[in-house]
Amino acid sequence: MSKIKPSKGAPYARILGVGGYRPTRVVPNEVILEKIDSSDEWIRSRSGIETRHWAGPEETVAAMSVEASGKALADAGVDASQIGAVVVSTVSHFSQTPAIATEIADRLGTDRAAAFDISAGCAGFGYGLTLAKGMVVEGSAEYVLVIGVERLSDLTDLEDRATAFLFGDGAGAVVVGPSKEPAIGPTVWGSEGDKAETIKQTVPWDRFRVGDLSTLPLDSEGNVKFPAITQEGQAVFRWAVFEMAKVAQQALDAAGISPDDLDVFIPHQANVRIIDSMVKTLKLPDHVTVARDIRTTGNTSAASIPLAMERLLATGDAKSGDTALVIGFGAGLVYAATVVTLP
Repeated sequence: MSKIKPSKGAPYARILGVGGYRPTRVVPNEVILEKIDSSDEWIRSRSGIETRHWAGPEETVAAMSVEASGKALADAGVDASQIGAVVVSTVSHFSQTPAIATEIADRLGTDRAAAFDISAGCAGFGYGLTLAKGMVVEGSAEYVLVIGVERLSDLTDLEDRATAFLFGDGAGAVVVGPSKEPAIGPTVWGSEGDKAETIKQTVPWDRFRVGDLSTLPLDSEGNVKFPAITQEGQAVFRWAVFEMAKVAQQALDAAGISPDDLDVFIPHQANVRIIDSMVKTLKLPDHVTVARDIRTTGNTSAASIPLAMERLLATGDAKSGDTALVIGFGAGLVYAATVVTLP
């Protein structure tokens, strides 16, 4: 018989508060068109994007995270000293170690909270939310701060016609804490590593250690290009539309609800056409509010779901207590979907 005492966590977990930060610089499509052969109409019709936010020198991954987290803590009515763990999902923090989560935890004033980063691309928020739920229910933390943050402008090749217009910067955060009733459903998540080449970094970092830079890609002026995110657009589109609708339905089934029970749908803000196709495939009723934050925020990867959630609540398009389906999907290829009660 085991001598280990049982954990003393909460019966359930819920999102208690949400916060977001968008950089001050708003970038219209006209700026993107300075370096690619395209048009504003083409970008809008293919992606739905009209503008995106790009971070300035002072709007670092840590700084944006601290701003979003402060709002989430205030929204939740939780003090930073009560946070037991900080989970940060990002692919655009360029120091391999230490984790940026440790700096964020310190700057927020947590009481030596556990802190770590995860790399799960556009599904990262869902992964972090699942980990936070487990910590609260298991008892290793009473409150967990989950942050999705990206400075994807640093990883954008402005001469790549397929991706130059897609990416934006920003941070979204939620506080997860105890609940007396189910408020975060079972997560349906997974990976398809055989499709990893469809979304990837153009050049691995270790290529820059080689003395001969002739093997590295050059821009139109002959300068060595910094690593960027590239993707096979059509392959990603087909996968997202056909496979992720199935995952979304599985998350509804796991939560024991039907599309009619939903109030809100918050998918990863990758592409308006993908979002609209998923809505159609899932046969969501007209009363379901659908997040289309991508129009003015762009694709912010791990930050896109909490940013979209925050905007819906701030505008009144969604309200506290609404039942929402959230799903993230992207590089890996990885995905995560669950049903939550909005804070």
